Amino acid sequence: QVQVVESGGGLVQAGGSLRLSCAASGSIFSRMGWHRQAPGKKRELVARITSGGETYYADSVKGRFTISRDNGKNTAELQMSSLRPEDTTVYYCAAAKLGSDYWGQGTQVTVYS
Repeated sequence: QVQVVESGGGLVQAGGSLRLSCAASGSIFSRMGWHRQAPGKKRELVARITSGGETYYADSVKGRFTISRDNGKNTAELQMSSLRPEDTTVYYCAAAKLGSDYWGQGTQVTVYS
């Protein structure tokens, strides 16, 4: 059974930084990504990285967030800088392989001004 576990959320002042970590069990995943979902809104893709290192970022985080991964450890990290209050929400890690997505439980990020 695949398990996806996130860590690293917390409380930070606007302009500050946080690093989120994600660990997935099992064999290598074709994609690992971070999503977020604010109350009453749809879950949105924030950043994603393939096993080959190709990355995607939502326009709202380009230049501020950086995603990286370690294929050998099945881990992915999201370095978030220049955080804004509107970045406040729950962040979820998703790991994909063989057409299936596996989700973590989420980690709360709160940015105060």
